[in-house]
Amino acid sequence: MDEKMPYLVAVLIQLIYTGNYIVSKAAFNGGMPTTVFVFYRQAIAFFCLFPLAIALESRRAPRMSPGIFIKIFFLSLLGIACSLNMFNLGIKYTSSTVASAVTNAVPVVTFAFAVLLRTESLKLKEVTGIIKLFGILLCLTGVLVLALYEGPYLKSINQDQPILNGSSSKEGSHSKLEWIIGTFFMILSAATWSFWIILQKPILNQYPSKLIFSATCNFLGTIQSFLVATVAERNFNKWKLHFDDGLLGVSYNGIFASGISFYLQAWCIERKGAVFVAVWQPLSLLTTLACSSFFLGETISLGSVLGGLLMVGGLYSVLWGKHKESSETRNISSGRSNPNEPQVLGAVSNRDCSN
Repeated sequence: MDEKMPYLVAVLIQLIYTGNYIVSKAAFNGGMPTTVFVFYRQAIAFFCLFPLAIALESRRAPRMSPGIFIKIFFLSLLGIACSLNMFNLGIKYTSSTVASAVTNAVPVVTFAFAVLLRTESLKLKEVTGIIKLFGILLCLTGVLVLALYEGPYLKSINQDQPILNGSSSKEGSHSKLEWIIGTFFMILSAATWSFWIILQKPILNQYPSKLIFSATCNFLGTIQSFLVATVAERNFNKWKLHFDDGLLGVSYNGIFASGISFYLQAWCIERKGAVFVAVWQPLSLLTTLACSSFFLGETISLGSVLGGLLMVGGLYSVLWGKHKESSETRNISSGRSNPNEPQVLGAVSNRDCSN
């Protein structure tokens, strides 16, 4: 059961993110400002995680040095204040389905950053390297299809009586310019989120108390998001919470998306690495397609579906190339005849699997 637990946790994280896309879009359809939404989300997450962190880890947690605190500050700025605000702005101008589809670029962008940081390889003279590059290009094509191609609309499961706020849920209700801008912000969010995932690994190696790490991220993210929200939304009447989809959205996102999922993600990264967490993103596309149609009454365009499928195809092209390359490396490493020869390839393989 212990071996299967990371896989179950990874699936649970994607289901949480599916709910995130749905309730966030419902809140924005109801008129809630995206920056205020991020602030409330992070504040709720902090107040949920902080008591748990104190109760469960405060006695055995190592002292957080100023250097670690500064690293977490910039990590929060990148992964919360920047990434989440761009992500929510993208949802507002597009749809929950597009949000889920674009997040499939996260593993590919994570791999691209890993190549730049030399923790992954891209050998263009070998078949595996060409397959990885093809996957990156396929993912980029999917992004362009999402942004530029609309196509016919698919029939909604529950268009007449959406359970949540579906007043603006039809993809065609957005202008073409809004759609392109929203997709652009989604891509920027995916890039910063990918970098955020990669940077967590070395920080967790230095400071392994995951609950305190997550609570600190949310605390700093709350302060940063508050500053962003006060600049972006100065009409404080729009900050008021009511018993509607806005309250549901910030509560769900604060407790589950920013609270529980942050801890679960840190737990998974520690055991399986950043790439393992990222590769489960396509699961949320399938669940979001069904849930957005049922709960929001969204009518999904063919372009959104095709773009999402291209991005999933690009993802698994990169994964297949990585798996094939790792298998070849292990075979070469196991066939060494000199036991005293340094296991360079084996070390590289292990390093690749842990990032």
